[in-house]
Amino acid sequence: MPTTGSSKQQSAGILLFRRSGGTLQVLLGHPGGPFWRRKDRGAWTIPKGLVSDGETLVSAARREFAEETGHGVTVEAIGLGEARQPSGKVVHVWAASDDWDAADLRSNTFEMEWPPRSGRQQTFPEIDRVDWFEIAEARSKILKGKTIFLDRLLERLGEADGS
Repeated sequence: MPTTGSSKQQSAGILLFRRSGGTLQVLLGHPGGPFWRRKDRGAWTIPKGLVSDGETLVSAARREFAEETGHGVTVEAIGLGEARQPSGKVVHVWAASDDWDAADLRSNTFEMEWPPRSGRQQTFPEIDRVDWFEIAEARSKILKGKTIFLDRLLERLGEADGS
């Protein structure tokens, strides 16, 4: 796996996990903006973003997680590898064990013309909400190309199904 970013076709992120009542949970983010507003199943994602030229992948993952959630990850990160997404982009993900209150979300924002062809710019959060999900529910919530990282997390933790 490369250690630095070199193209806009690479993203890096952090999959936060915790144990609650003895059950493994992961933190997923729901993309902000009008396209995702009414989508739920198959719409959630791992907080991640583009890797800058010369930036280490894990540094980019930590930076992007902080930008998209307002929460810095200072604990050790476990590499979950990379996966090419349906869009062609390569995503690199690390997992980190941490317990964080999803109500504390403070996401960065982006601007876009909305409604289309209106000439009006509106500001939207990159992630409009985050939540903790048990693995079975996370599988139905997460974008299809990212389920591999749930499998890899279970494998790294030596668990069959997350319970």
